[in-house]
Amino acid sequence: MMQDRQPQEFEEKVIQISRVSKKTKGGNKIGFSVLMVVGDRKGKVGVGLGKAPDVLAAMKKGIKKAKKKMIEVPLNGTTIPFSMVVKKGAGKVMLKPAPQGSGVIAGGPVRAVVEAAGVRDVSSKILGSENQSSSVYATFEALNQIRKLVEIKGIKLQSIAEVEAAEEAKVKEEQAKAKQASEKKVSGQKTTAKNNQAKKTRLSKTDQASDRNKPTAAANPADHTSKSTNSTKLHAGIKSAAAQKSKLTAKSDQSAHTKKNQ
Repeated sequence: MMQDRQPQEFEEKVIQISRVSKKTKGGNKIGFSVLMVVGDRKGKVGVGLGKAPDVLAAMKKGIKKAKKKMIEVPLNGTTIPFSMVVKKGAGKVMLKPAPQGSGVIAGGPVRAVVEAAGVRDVSSKILGSENQSSSVYATFEALNQIRKLVEIKGIKLQSIAEVEAAEEAKVKEEQAKAKQASEKKVSGQKTTAKNNQAKKTRLSKTDQASDRNKPTAAANPADHTSKSTNSTKLHAGIKSAAAQKSKLTAKSDQSAHTKKNQ
């Protein structure tokens, strides 16, 4: 069975591998030089150059030298405490603190050093030679000078743990606010639904009451028609009876007048 690999204490980065040749009495002697950066991403970083006949041995030597020259970089939260411009040899580098969340704004060699040191937010610019080894040494020297100034002046800095605790508190607060907003939204939707249901219930009850109060004639138009027909017939019968009665009265009056004349 394969054993599980244990996590390394330090992060190792290869910056540059150079093939070198040396003239000797017996001919050319080939070798390699490897520039290594070692850091724990918690404030410690080192730079070392290893030389050996093969690449693997040169890398091991470079890592060993980098661990011997390791320094502790002061961090103000997730960035450096102040700006620094350093020139070392042909390399010249400017480092500036950046707001939280900006990230590492830097080129390849500078990025390798500051990330290995654990700097999360920084802005940088290479002002001198573009040679990778020169930029790495200049960046390392800039971090070393920042360390010396912080120690001399006694500048108080904020630790990463404090920043992470503040970030967690901020995230929890935002989550609580979002939860309250969602709960208010859900309760508002429930209240609206209840109001709509109550309104529908009131309207249905009002419609039922109006249906009950309507006259029967309007509800049954056929019965109304039959009743109107019967009333018309009754009026016609009354009129005919009155006409017959008037005729009989006229006849009786005429007969009485005739008898009187005789």
